[in-house]
Amino acid sequence: MKKALAFLVIAALAAGLVAAAGVPQKQDKQPAQAKVFIPKEVKEPMTAGMAAREPRLDIPFTVFKHIYLPAQQAEQVILFLKAKNGDLGYAPAAALQIADAPAAAEPKMTARINLFLQFHKLENGQPTQLVKEVFIPAALEAASSGYDPEAEAWYTFGYPLMPGDYLASLAVTSQDLKKIGIQYHEFSLPDPKTFTQSLDTTPVFFINELAQEAQAEMTPALHKGRFAYSVLRVTPNVDEVFKVGDVLDTFFFIFGVQPKDGGKYDIGIEFEVYEGETLAIKFAPGVFESPLISLPLQLKQTLLIKKGDEERTETRDLPAGDYALVIRIEDKVSGLKGEKKVPFKVL
Repeated sequence: MKKALAFLVIAALAAGLVAAAGVPQKQDKQPAQAKVFIPKEVKEPMTAGMAAREPRLDIPFTVFKHIYLPAQQAEQVILFLKAKNGDLGYAPAAALQIADAPAAAEPKMTARINLFLQFHKLENGQPTQLVKEVFIPAALEAASSGYDPEAEAWYTFGYPLMPGDYLASLAVTSQDLKKIGIQYHEFSLPDPKTFTQSLDTTPVFFINELAQEAQAEMTPALHKGRFAYSVLRVTPNVDEVFKVGDVLDTFFFIFGVQPKDGGKYDIGIEFEVYEGETLAIKFAPGVFESPLISLPLQLKQTLLIKKGDEERTETRDLPAGDYALVIRIEDKVSGLKGEKKVPFKVL
């Protein structure tokens, strides 16, 4: 199922810079939209803290990572936020009372917040041109059963931007703007056209779940515990922590590979797992016809067991420990090579 979903996106990618269907086009070709208005109560403290990257913690939250993936003539940056439930103002939702209706299910906890964003170009570490302002109203939900106001949850949003260095200014506010949390996050989006002498990848991440939406997300939205990419709903393993017996489901895009005649690619990839300097698993090499890779890897070792004069092989789950996935890539068309190393933990 995951391979079929990945192929759905791959089939929609254009030649040259591969572009995911449904993600907005280059910004200067987008339909005219209403100008985003950030209230001065929010914009003024955002601007005041920008130079020193000084946060405001009326609503405490952090931006703990970002990834990026190809989009039409741009790249989709996805930022990951983390906050405690209680700080976002979760409260029991009002139950709808209908006469003679069966007993309603337990009401959920809900929170309504605003997310205001500014993307500035960075030059020599300093914010310069304002590229875009974004407003995302969010209605969040949590189960009432087992609700813990001190527990943290993570959230994401995505936005297409051209290659370059950026500063994102983020403000999470209550609906009445009386409480405002502000954070800043720097990131860079590489230009795919510059990879002529080497290969590189988008950040490699691992997937817990992959599903298809009815249509691509056309306006930015705040998602809890997942992110949207084209027509895919992706639940990543943000901690890179697995249980014994889990599958290491990798997802990434390769920059710098060249297509053959007909548009397909000839990419050789070797995957290996190391514990320190010791090889723990060596997977059979694979050949791929697209630079968008979605591949589940079984975390199982084949061990040689010796008992007296007898030898036999036995397959076992990778035991608990700290590991690294090493990905070696070769473009069979151009001869270019690249390598990535991604740490993960098995408990």
